[in-house]
Amino acid sequence: MTKRQLDKDLVIETAGKIADREGLDAVTLTRVAKVLGISQPALYRYVDGYDDLIRSLSLEGRQLLGERLQAAAVGVSEDDAVRAMGNAWRRAVADRPGLYAATDRSPCAGDAELEAAVDNIVETLGMALVGYGLDPEEEVHAARALRSAFHGFAHLEAGDGHPEPHDLDDTFAHIIDLLCAGIRRL
Repeated sequence: MTKRQLDKDLVIETAGKIADREGLDAVTLTRVAKVLGISQPALYRYVDGYDDLIRSLSLEGRQLLGERLQAAAVGVSEDDAVRAMGNAWRRAVADRPGLYAATDRSPCAGDAELEAAVDNIVETLGMALVGYGLDPEEEVHAARALRSAFHGFAHLEAGDGHPEPHDLDDTFAHIIDLLCAGIRRL
């Protein structure tokens, strides 16, 4: 098996694996360099420092989420689409917790690439709402509400922020029901 050539994608992939396995706080330039078998200064050929590394992870996390939501929304609409995308959001966070955590560490305001990734997520959520017959303004608000609810729940779930004894799947199903009822009411 040939060794993969080091490039920015491999650096980001390595950092993402560390984040998923050990948590985002475990991602340092020194740690990534060590895993790649290079010196820390050599990383600067591929990233412009720690902030650039985290920004890149944030972008990848948002893009992955967008892809998962798009795949979940195929062939479904209205309540089924909301449910499918909510579940896809939770799975994405469960599958890539460190990568998802990076989405909160790099603000997107003023960063065209990160803003576009967020816009893609909101647009995907909005497309799934078309069947409700909302006017475009209400559709944007509903898509943002879904994003906020899904992110909040997944964020709390990933950080053990939902105390026992209630079943998380049951709680999430109730959230989906509430969201769908609210959207239908619009």
